[in-house]
Amino acid sequence: MDSGAYLASQLAKGFARSLHQRAAGLGFSPGQFPILLELWAEDGLTQKQLLERVDIEQATMANTLSRMVRDGLIERRPHPTDKRAQLIFLTEKARAMETKAIDTAREADLALFKGFRAFERELMFEYIRRLINNAKAL
Repeated sequence: MDSGAYLASQLAKGFARSLHQRAAGLGFSPGQFPILLELWAEDGLTQKQLLERVDIEQATMANTLSRMVRDGLIERRPHPTDKRAQLIFLTEKARAMETKAIDTAREADLALFKGFRAFERELMFEYIRRLINNAKAL
């Protein structure tokens, strides 16, 4: 099909499958990975901050965070000044898996670019970034 959005969707599904296969033994799912990345970069964010950074629907975020609590990846703590908010922190389990998880995602990414030369890969990244910026402007 000659639709960029359709092809991007298929690419995202392929990456998620590849990541899922590689990450199954580490204890996280592809949907949790963007949240983990944000918390590895800055632990103790609110759900609202995560929503802004990860750009997913509120209901999806709430469900994903609940699964992450269940899976022992995060814990929620009361916000010190905002009684309505909670801060989300990584557990030791999640902190310990950071390097392996990032390496696993990198392996999944490299598998998608099998057969690409370095400049082709970089060019594709540039095109994808431009598409994402265009999509955000819609």
